[in-house]
Amino acid sequence: MNDDITVQQELPSLLQRIFVGKRGIRAGWSIGIFVVLLGLFTAAFFFPAKNLFEKNNLSLTDAMPLQSGAGELAALLGLLAASVVMALIERKPLISYGLEGTRRFARFCYGFVFGITALSVLVGVMTLCGFLSFDGQNIYGWQAVEFALGWVIVFLLVGLYEEYFLRGYIQATLTRGIGFWWSALLLSAAFGCLHLTNPGESPAGIFSAALVGMVFCISLWYLKNLWWAIGFHASWDWAESYLWGTPDSGRVVQGHLFSVHSQGNILWSGGATGPEGSLMVLPLLVIIALVMWIVWGRANKHDARSDSTAVSN
Repeated sequence: MNDDITVQQELPSLLQRIFVGKRGIRAGWSIGIFVVLLGLFTAAFFFPAKNLFEKNNLSLTDAMPLQSGAGELAALLGLLAASVVMALIERKPLISYGLEGTRRFARFCYGFVFGITALSVLVGVMTLCGFLSFDGQNIYGWQAVEFALGWVIVFLLVGLYEEYFLRGYIQATLTRGIGFWWSALLLSAAFGCLHLTNPGESPAGIFSAALVGMVFCISLWYLKNLWWAIGFHASWDWAESYLWGTPDSGRVVQGHLFSVHSQGNILWSGGATGPEGSLMVLPLLVIIALVMWIVWGRANKHDARSDSTAVSN
């Protein structure tokens, strides 16, 4: 009898140690719950939208702003709903998973400008080296404006979804379990692997996607939020897909401003993958990471010295 009482008393304590750590629900269980919720909420938003479009003889997989935007919005709503539930469980504000901080709009704008500039520099260098060739302007006038705005909205949704999906709740939670840089490496590799399903994707493109993921993690490390990465991600994709009309991880959208085609060795031209599949993207990403380290690293050291001086005084 006493043994039975002891087991009954120890069982809740054992379960608590399995599921709960010093900082709440253990990271692995939290991510597991999040993934289940994400699947349920995404299906709840995605399938009604899919059925609605199919009734009008449209498909969410069509490379047009309306269809692409509807699919991305459904995915983003599912992600936010799952994150809200986890925030309630963990008693944290939703923005605590990478969306907090000051100067959020300014950092988003800096990232947006940086993304367009970086992709345009890459396209320009590839053109000068003979790996890309321009076919001319594809659309004009009000049609160009409509598609420009439509694709901006789509890629803003893409930037929000993909950054918050891997470097929002999951990054913050996994960091509790294995530390920031191990989780950054793991999730950047996952970001690269997510591109495996893209048509026309290449090994070089998958590797460069993983490196891009690490660049975004570096920005998160220095800035403590995702707003720069969201802006960069959105404008990089917009410039790649709409502005220059190159393939984006093997996908070419309809209604792009310019038309270009690759030529020469696919390791340098990117082939059907686009500029992300070119080896020329690798030094660009290294340069971006070095600029981050020089600018933001020095700023962080200066802030740290200022804080230590204030404390000592």
